[in-house]
Amino acid sequence: MLLGAVLARPAWAQDPAPLELNSASRAELESLAGIGPELAERLLAARPFKDWQDLRRRVAGIGPKLAAKLSAQGLRVQGRAWGAQAASATAAD
Repeated sequence: MLLGAVLARPAWAQDPAPLELNSASRAELESLAGIGPELAERLLAARPFKDWQDLRRRVAGIGPKLAAKLSAQGLRVQGRAWGAQAASATAAD
């Protein structure tokens, strides 16, 4: 039982606030680890995105690892985290 208490998330640790890619400012995008000025410019120029797959198809440099990293920091596409659409598509099958 003690192990469970040690592994539990502290009360102060919260998930990051969601940041919608389709409406985020340049500064908000650049505040995320993994997005610099050049990638932020490509993201802004290519908006809007229908989903994560659309984003990955149209913006070079967004692979599964970076998508997961950005999603873990709160980035959302149409309100969805990376992997959420794959999970919902699997559940629909």
